[in-house]
Amino acid sequence: MVHLIKRMISSKSKKNATPIREQNAPELNKDSLQRELGASLSDNIRFLQETLGQSSDYVCRKIGEEDNLAVAYLQGMADQKLLAVLMKEMLPFARASEMATHLPHRIAEQLPFGNVEQEGTEQEVLKCILNGKVVLLVDGMNGALSVAIQGGAQRAVEEPTSQTVIRGPKEGFTENIGTNIALVRRKVKSLDMRVKTQTIGRLTQTEVSTVYLEGIAKPEVLEEVTARLGAIDIDSVLESGYLEEFLQNRRYTPFPTMMNTERPDAVAASILEGGVAIFVDGTPFVLLAPATFFKFLFSSEDYYQSFDISTFLRFVRFFSFLVATFLPSLFIAITTFHQEMLPTTLLISLTAQREGTPLPALIEALLMELTFEIIREAGVRMPRAIGPAISIVGALVLGQAAVQAGLVSAAMVIVVSFTAISNFVIPAINLAAAIRLLRFVFMILGGTLGLFGILAGAIPVLVHMIALRSFGVPYMTPLAPFDSSAFRDFLIRAPWSRMNRRPVTTATHNLKRQPGKESSGLKEEERS
Repeated sequence: MVHLIKRMISSKSKKNATPIREQNAPELNKDSLQRELGASLSDNIRFLQETLGQSSDYVCRKIGEEDNLAVAYLQGMADQKLLAVLMKEMLPFARASEMATHLPHRIAEQLPFGNVEQEGTEQEVLKCILNGKVVLLVDGMNGALSVAIQGGAQRAVEEPTSQTVIRGPKEGFTENIGTNIALVRRKVKSLDMRVKTQTIGRLTQTEVSTVYLEGIAKPEVLEEVTARLGAIDIDSVLESGYLEEFLQNRRYTPFPTMMNTERPDAVAASILEGGVAIFVDGTPFVLLAPATFFKFLFSSEDYYQSFDISTFLRFVRFFSFLVATFLPSLFIAITTFHQEMLPTTLLISLTAQREGTPLPALIEALLMELTFEIIREAGVRMPRAIGPAISIVGALVLGQAAVQAGLVSAAMVIVVSFTAISNFVIPAINLAAAIRLLRFVFMILGGTLGLFGILAGAIPVLVHMIALRSFGVPYMTPLAPFDSSAFRDFLIRAPWSRMNRRPVTTATHNLKRQPGKESSGLKEEERS
């Protein structure tokens, strides 16, 4: 009875309670903001102050003694030097005695800034202020003028930190979307490069730009990307990872179906092959689509050095992928269930090492892997000056102490260490993270069912990878479906003189990259 009375009281209090949003401030009516901005300067200034909630970083300054001009902007989002130039250039207009209908045209023509546009509705004016533009209010004029002189503190173009190369460009993307697109423009000086910008996020109003090459990118891929971006309805977009989860074909898969990079040369290479790049304001990581599994094992440096060295390094990466995925599980399965597969000398050595260890091989490997994951995460979160030292010292001290204490065998430490090193060889961090998750699954299967368990787990994973699609492109291309024309840039990186065609899976009619021996056999639509 007491519980029933408490439940009735709590439900009644919930019904009578006022939401926090209604107590603090009512939400802006977007329909009312579609009205045209009035002609009264004082009313417009009052409207902006009330709409922005008397925010302390909002600045509105009148110009001259006639009080017929004013500038409105947000402190820290406009370039102060350009703002001073703008204020100086506006002084002659503040003393002008001509009609307000002619004054905006003179201002737009004579200001030494290229991006001067006329905004009509209240919503357009507010959007310009929130985007860092400076708004010019003229008494007697309906609407306002916006000047794009965004600035403030921004990070300079620096070397990428997550995708380093020995040979190749050293510039990386920043958090400014305009700077990032300009970095790609410098590399691809083509009239066919297209940039389509839209705003996503009801509260953040984040700019998202789609970049591609007209005539090379597939129209169906462009339509799919545009449709998925248009279907996103979320209140905030703070990083490209927000969009990546909405855009990928399957949400519940450990394998990434979109690539991300902070290198302008990687984005340029992708759109030159028919890919689509998605830039998000506020993050240096650009999304690339479509993406196949084997592209995650390639590096930008493969195309900057000799083809024979690049081919050897690709074989090393493929081998490292197999080692990072299956080596611990194979070691557990063989030492636990299939000792007859080992040479006698090696079996005796391993048996002698495990003579004093109290834990089974599966538990031993899981503890070592979890310990290494903790050390790696601690090294990432620690300050940059001491992070690597902590991770290296922690791994050495804990590994040596565990072997001397008899908790784990020396062979298990070698296997776990070599597996971790092989995981770092993979260029794409998101694929390396997926392998780390799968490794634990295969270890459990190998420790309980042996080699049969590993095979029973590998087949569904392989079937799942074959069934994946990235914007209509099969994930395991060029193996499934088989495409012999793509093998010149697969396990073997052929010389540039032999790679005269773009990939058929991503490019459209313009498939010919350079004249070659195969150009005579191309169809007429492929020659265009």
